[in-house]
Amino acid sequence: MEKSIKLSKINKKQIIKQILQGKIFIYPTDTIYGIGCNALDKKSVNKIKSIKKRDKNKPLSIIVPSKNWIKQNCIIPSNLKISKYLPGPYTIILKKKNPKFLNHVSKTDSLGIRIPRNSFTKIIQKSKLPFITTSVNLSNEKPITNTNEIPDKIKNKVDIIIKSKSLTGKPSTLIINRKKIKR
Repeated sequence: MEKSIKLSKINKKQIIKQILQGKIFIYPTDTIYGIGCNALDKKSVNKIKSIKKRDKNKPLSIIVPSKNWIKQNCIIPSNLKISKYLPGPYTIILKKKNPKFLNHVSKTDSLGIRIPRNSFTKIIQKSKLPFITTSVNLSNEKPITNTNEIPDKIKNKVDIIIKSKSLTGKPSTLIINRKKIKR
């Protein structure tokens, strides 16, 4: 299989199989290009941190398989309406029910939750796994909106690049305690 694939030409079953195998993807979200993998695969998660030159203790966010998954694994405040933000260009910070859950993704008692509004997210969700979602840029550099902007030193270390049209370029807005925080 070719490393770089147009979103419109992907084989969904093949992509799901590669997610399950822990392959590392560059992919479009509803805001910017992300880099991600099966969030349960510690080796792949750590490789993403290394590729981004990211502090190993800085938490990552995940694309969740469903809103039901959120209810099963996170504490949702009674005054927070998840469907107001997800799917959409938001990352909601929620407390984990089990503080040790996905500890290699976030060593804190919280987890950044996303459901981008785009067709690749729907494929990720068919894997029924949480999926790492972080910007594909090196830490502290500007977000990437077109696959042509991705440095070779990142492209060469991933397994699959899903190409789509250029994106908006605005990172997702954080929702913490029902407050919107632009980044």
